[in-house]
Amino acid sequence: MEYRQRAVIVGCNINNDIGFLSMMEELSGLADACDIEVVGVITQKLERVYASHYIGKGKVKEVISLIHEKHSEMVIFNDELSPAQIRNLEKDLKCKVIDRTALILEIFAKRSKTKESQLQVEIAKLQYILPRLTDFQESLEHQIDGGWLTNRDSRKTKFELDRRKIRSRISALNAELETLFATRQNQRKQRKKAGIPVIALVGYTNAGKSSIMNTMIDVYGSSIGKYVFEKDMLFATLETYVRSIKLSDNRSFLLIDTVGFISKLPNQLVKAFRSTLEEITDADMLIHVVDRSNPDYKQHIEVVKEILGEMGAANIPTIYAYNKADLLRDEITKEEKDCIYVSAKYKTGIDNLINEICKRAIEQQVCCQLLIPYEKGSILSYFRDNANIKSTEYKTNGVFISVECKELDYRRYKQYESLI
Repeated sequence: MEYRQRAVIVGCNINNDIGFLSMMEELSGLADACDIEVVGVITQKLERVYASHYIGKGKVKEVISLIHEKHSEMVIFNDELSPAQIRNLEKDLKCKVIDRTALILEIFAKRSKTKESQLQVEIAKLQYILPRLTDFQESLEHQIDGGWLTNRDSRKTKFELDRRKIRSRISALNAELETLFATRQNQRKQRKKAGIPVIALVGYTNAGKSSIMNTMIDVYGSSIGKYVFEKDMLFATLETYVRSIKLSDNRSFLLIDTVGFISKLPNQLVKAFRSTLEEITDADMLIHVVDRSNPDYKQHIEVVKEILGEMGAANIPTIYAYNKADLLRDEITKEEKDCIYVSAKYKTGIDNLINEICKRAIEQQVCCQLLIPYEKGSILSYFRDNANIKSTEYKTNGVFISVECKELDYRRYKQYESLI
């Protein structure tokens, strides 16, 4: 069995926040996603956190006791800590201390597979480190001026060099990322030019976005062998996947699976993943996937809506796909606007979701009759691949078809209507 680090998790419930307990459960899930075993939990109710240690002195003693009792190697805090708080806590607890932001960054670092996501995560981690290095330097300089340390010049020079190295590395990574960003922009332009609707799956982490994508791939068989990774864990998907979904009537759209959101998503990640998240802002429609079985689903919806608003994607037409409907014990209600209940696991409700996408995002078909000359066989092949041919009749001067097609295709080949 693979060894897992042991950790105690700590959180402060500020002013009786009703979402606090679910946030602590989520922190435990984040630790598990990072292969860390949670062996203890300590919470404290406060009006505001303590500037020096985040928690009070009495709670610090409780944490120390629990560390010894559970043989814990680290303590994870539910909020982003200041550099001073981390230093003070590590000094008193005598073990590694990390905060929620660092934990999420570590998960992203472990899971990133593509060159683009690896660059984005490294930039985010360096942006997280840089201000902490600065604050640590300021603290050290204060000690130097007070006579605590004598090797002042060499120590200050080292920190200046470290800061310069980090900034230089961030600049180099951003330059490399811009090249990949340009490629992604060109891909989006090509999609727009092709006129194929782009639908982006968005939602809270572990809501089932990848499962819905795989179900659509399976049901419509348009991308056989191109399933995306899915697993019941937080941040199972960190890459952006694009798959073509082709329906039985030859209408199609591009479906994009995106990185899941979470409460207190580190700002460094939002900035670093700019090029990836622009797949969302450029989409024609969003499918907001919601884990309806989660008791905090309404809170998760608000978190996602808030992040989408910050990204400038609040006004994109959205369908709410309430996933995991098979786990609901109570009767399903239909009160929610633009909401469709689905179960990716059992493939139920997917047809309803597709119908809504077709109704709202895919160009309505034009019914027409065309006579395609025999020497224009390539045009007939195009209609067979890209339209819904209702009937075919072979005449002396060509192939007579009754077809449902895009308005753009109808206008392009309207001349063959006059041959009838």
